[in-house]
Parts: sequence; C-alpha cells; structure tokens
Amino acid sequence: MFKQRVVFVHGAGSFGAAAWPRQHGMALSYDALFLRRHGYDAAAEPVDSSFTEDTAIILRSLGDDGRGAAGGHVVAHAQGAIAAMMAAVERPDLVFSLTLVEPACLSLTAELPATAAHIRLMQPLFDVRHQLSDDDFQREFVRRIYATDLQQPATTEEKRSARRLRLQEPSWEAPLHIVPGVPTLVLTGGWEPLYEEIAGYLRETGALHRVAAGGHRPQDSRDGDRAIRQFISGVGRSQAARAS
Repeated sequence: MFKQRVVFVHGAGSFGAAAWPRQHGMALSYDALFLRRHGYDAAAEPVDSSFTEDTAIILRSLGDDGRGAAGGHVVAHAQGAIAAMMAAVERPDLVFSLTLVEPACLSLTAELPATAAHIRLMQPLFDVRHQLSDDDFQREFVRRIYATDLQQPATTEEKRSARRLRLQEPSWEAPLHIVPGVPTLVLTGGWEPLYEEIAGYLRETGALHRVAAGGHRPQDSRDGDRAIRQFISGVGRSQAARAS
C-alpha cells in the first residue's frame, strides 16, 4: 500500500525521531522520515549550521528514492521551519503542505515590533559568539530568552548541544523573504509574542493558524498533535479528490 511521505524537521535541542515523540505513530499511516539537520549527529562533533544545507537535506528527502513518487508533506519546528519554507519556495512541486510549529522565520518579520525587539536583544550576543565559550554563550542565550539561569552542561551530549546552539546562524539572517504558495498550517503555543507575530504575518499571506498548549513545543500536546494530523490528512484528501 502506497503511503504519502511526511518529513519532520527539528529545531534546536533534540533531533531526529527524538524531537517528535507525539508524532511517531504517524508512521502507521505515512512514510515518515525524521530528519537530522546539518551539524546534528549523535557521534560527530557539531559544525556551523547552514540554511542551504538544511534545505538540500529536505529536498533530497522528498525525492523519488525508489518509492514510485516524489514529494510529501513537511512538518518543521522553530529553526527547522526556515529551511522548510526555503525548500517550498525552491521546489513547490515537491512540498504538498507545510506545517510550521513555532516557526523562527524572523527574516520575514524583521521590521515588526516583537521581532525587531528580539533582534535588538540577541544581535549583540551573536556578534561575539565566536569569542565566547559554548557554555558562556548558552548561559547568556538562556538568560536573555527565558530570564533564567542554566546549569553548566555536564554530559557529552549536553556539551555538544551547547556547541550546536552557539554555531547556529541567526534566524533573522536567513535568505527567506517570500512565502511559498503551498497549503500551510502554523501552530503556536500562545506564550510568546514573537511567534504569534510571525504566525500573524503568515496568516495574512494565506496560512491557517492554530494555537495549542505546550509553550515552545505545542506539537507535544494532544491538541497540537491533533491539529498536525488533521491538517495533513485534509490536504491529502483534497489532493486525492483533485486527482480522481
């Protein structure tokens, strides 16, 4: 039985299947791929992030790799949403739908109030990130974003996570300035004006916007997971109806 492909693109922190615990069951109905963005590897040392490399990873995952058809749905979280949108702009024929969870697409809204304030807060830190240690950068990043202190990384994976964070390109510098014309759902947690501002911008360009509990990870809530599944299912049914 042929299954449509769904590609999951993580943000910072957990990657691969570990970033999408609520969505594992979608593999029963879809050909689900849980990607690892550039620089995310369980064994190799982290490297500088790349919007271009991430976009290429997504587009390769949507190719016809022997399954008899190309294309699929893309679900992306936070920084992963940048490359997801870039992939849809470059190859809209391959992206059946976009589900953007708390998308960090700040280059689209850089002149709007919440985004501009965020950039003013974080730009000075990113300007000196190559002069800071991984621990110092992560500590200051968390302090500025969440107004709290963070314990020093202890395990090997915690140290790698701190390095990946420091090596991330600033999201407001992404070469993303237009919105792809594909069916799009934006899912936010309703907790942070920055993400609601981005969601509002995308809603004005035609996206569907839903809010679910869960802070920065609404996909982990029952309502958020349901919204993702219903949206992809609805787009799939519409495609089948047009093809018949």
